[in-house]
Amino acid sequence: MKNSDKKIYILSHKKIKSTESLPMLDIKYLNQNIDLQSYDALIFTSKNAIKALDTMNKNWKNIPSYAIASQTAKVVKSLGGILTYIGKKNNGDEFANEIKEKLYGKKVLYVCGTKMVSKLVSILNQNGVSCYTLVIYQTICKHYKRKIVLPKESIIVFSSPSTIDCFLKNVTWDNSFRAISIGKTTSQYFPEYIIPTISDSTSLEACVQKALELD
Repeated sequence: MKNSDKKIYILSHKKIKSTESLPMLDIKYLNQNIDLQSYDALIFTSKNAIKALDTMNKNWKNIPSYAIASQTAKVVKSLGGILTYIGKKNNGDEFANEIKEKLYGKKVLYVCGTKMVSKLVSILNQNGVSCYTLVIYQTICKHYKRKIVLPKESIIVFSSPSTIDCFLKNVTWDNSFRAISIGKTTSQYFPEYIIPTISDSTSLEACVQKALELD
């Protein structure tokens, strides 16, 4: 199949060349009063966590931020935060192991959503870091009025476990479909009947490139 003939869907509002957007998630901020004064560092594994925190307490910009990957780091920088470290792999457990020595003896805050899929907090706490959790947003599935019907041989990019769950609530999987997973963690959440191809790096752009390379 020629690249021009491929139907590639990304499950967000983001616009990427050669793809169609099929949003599956809504983000709800969990507004609250937040005191950040006692923390030595902030940890982010999601750009939504940064955006949510920025609406509630601008003082986060004065605290060193540790971002799991380049896409998260871009949001830290674009909003004026202090970017101290970018993870080498977009995997929560591996990220924790990368930063545990850097944060040894420090009090840190992991800012995240309601769905946590890694052992990041426990790994840090077991290695001399006082890591606390702030749940600041909730991911909600979009509910389309009718089941969505996609063309045969569609290629779908999944960027999180939540996108898998929400997609399968709105679309009946066809055996001709192909799945691209943004990383190893997300790949573990597919049902047995879907075997994804894992992207070479953890960005939607890299996922699309992998989709274009499929035979």
